[in-house]
Amino acid sequence: MDRCIVLVDAGYLLGAAASLLAGEPSRSRITVDHAALIQGLRERAESDTERPLLRIYWFDGAPDRVPQPEHRRLRVMPRVTVRLGALTRSDGRWAQKGVDAAMHAELTELARNRACSDVVLVTGDGDLLPGMMAAKEHGVAVHLWAVQAADGDYNQSEDLVAEADERRVLDRAWITKAVRAKELGGICAPPPAPRPEIAAILSAPLPESALTTATERPAREAEHHAAAESQNGTEERVPAPKGVPTPKDLAALRGPGTQPAQHPASATLRWSSDKGWIERPGGATESAEASALPTLAQLTSAEQRWADREEDITTVGGDPYEVGQVFARRWMERLTDQSHLQKLSTMYPRIPHRVDGELLRYAARFGLLAHKDDQIDEHDRYAIRAGFWREIDVRTAAEHAPAGE
Repeated sequence: MDRCIVLVDAGYLLGAAASLLAGEPSRSRITVDHAALIQGLRERAESDTERPLLRIYWFDGAPDRVPQPEHRRLRVMPRVTVRLGALTRSDGRWAQKGVDAAMHAELTELARNRACSDVVLVTGDGDLLPGMMAAKEHGVAVHLWAVQAADGDYNQSEDLVAEADERRVLDRAWITKAVRAKELGGICAPPPAPRPEIAAILSAPLPESALTTATERPAREAEHHAAAESQNGTEERVPAPKGVPTPKDLAALRGPGTQPAQHPASATLRWSSDKGWIERPGGATESAEASALPTLAQLTSAEQRWADREEDITTVGGDPYEVGQVFARRWMERLTDQSHLQKLSTMYPRIPHRVDGELLRYAARFGLLAHKDDQIDEHDRYAIRAGFWREIDVRTAAEHAPAGE
């Protein structure tokens, strides 16, 4: 077939770009315009091979092979297919597993089936040499692209370079059309507007016992944050102060019996909990009003469910704050009894656990689950719930605004 295919090793492409632009291979040091990058790859491939593009395959690693927000955006772009390997930690470093094997299998299968006349490889790993040789034996012209090395030397296997039919270098000028280095402060764009609704949730004091327990956090969480930074440098994460307690930490405040111990008036729930902690001292069970609030699933028809799925795939990027807003918008728009909204507003900052559980299950679809753990990262939970409340506040205020304003 007289068409070209591009196989991209994202770890190589973005790591080499980070080395070139920021001086180190960490992807957290760069911000990527994926739409511009894909368009640039397509135009360059069609120009170099003089063949129309069939498809771009994007190979990357992800914790437990769960698509991250950038992967969700990429896989709905025209002519883009995402293939994920695992992201594992070994000797204190994060590494991709299975990406090279997937690229090798895809390359040989495409060549064997004569799916293209030209294939472009954006990689530097010598493990792909057998696949490159097999593709050539099937009559496919192999174009090897490199990212300009920061030190001016090769950043690819010499065997790959020697075996390729054609070789091109993506120089700094080409890379910077879609990739930029972050500033030293870690911000590559004007800082986002402050989100007072997150600060409000985080501002309440907690008992010293809870804060002491909270400082003894597992090293696993630190590792997960490092993986997220390495994999999704462009994604915004809402910072939280040190010593933020988890539901387990709050459980330490319970007495020796089955009933919760009397907790100080300063103890405030900063998230929802099935255990029933609320922002006021006192009752530990959820009220009948909270239990009676309908879930989004109860308010959603089959047609709406289909439309929601299409919106999730095509327009919802997966930022935790945005996810909370989308969920709240749908819930409010489908309410038939507006008194439910008034009841919910009186419960701030607590979301009734039936609605909250559904919210977190929805958020889990966007790759927000912690690495090898069936729960969402602490910081992301804050952002999800803050986005939920922000949307509730904005729409409630709009409904009660005087006419003409």
